[in-house]
Amino acid sequence: MEELQSTEILDREILEDARKKAQRILKTAEDTINAQNAEWEKKTAKNIETLETQYNELKNIEEKRVMARLPIDKLRAKIDKIETLLQQAVETWYKSLSRKQILELMGKAVDSMKKVDSEQWRVTEVCGLEREEIEAILSSIPYSALVTGNYPLSTANYPSITLETDNVRITSSIERMAERLLLDKRAELIELLEFTEEV
Repeated sequence: MEELQSTEILDREILEDARKKAQRILKTAEDTINAQNAEWEKKTAKNIETLETQYNELKNIEEKRVMARLPIDKLRAKIDKIETLLQQAVETWYKSLSRKQILELMGKAVDSMKKVDSEQWRVTEVCGLEREEIEAILSSIPYSALVTGNYPLSTANYPSITLETDNVRITSSIERMAERLLLDKRAELIELLEFTEEV
């Protein structure tokens, strides 16, 4: 009976000792986990801070780049708008011309061909003109038959006629006249457009 009791006591002591060891192991494991969690949180916070710093630096760089490019973009948009308005002005001007005025303008350009010493001009390209109109435009100079009788021969947006000799090639074109007008009067037209926009 005494042996049985001492065995029970011994079992209880072993169990108590095992329980204490298990508690120590669990406590150590918990302390290790807590330490690792604290270290992880510290690293995470540091990484977040680094990422926020990098993000803010990149944001500042991008803001500076956008702000530096903004005046150029505004200027480019303004130039594009002015070019569009100038082209619209040319189109409006062209539409306001009567057919007679168009032929007179082209005829004046052809008159300059009289200065070229040539017995015969050849018509090599025509756009947007009828045979009678061509003959009216060319009435002041000697010219040979057209190379081809199909009209128009060009796909330009405005009427034009090209004549050649063996040494010279001249084109009378409403489009070129408009381009020359824009080139010569560009500054005045732009100033007028800007004034109109302000008003």
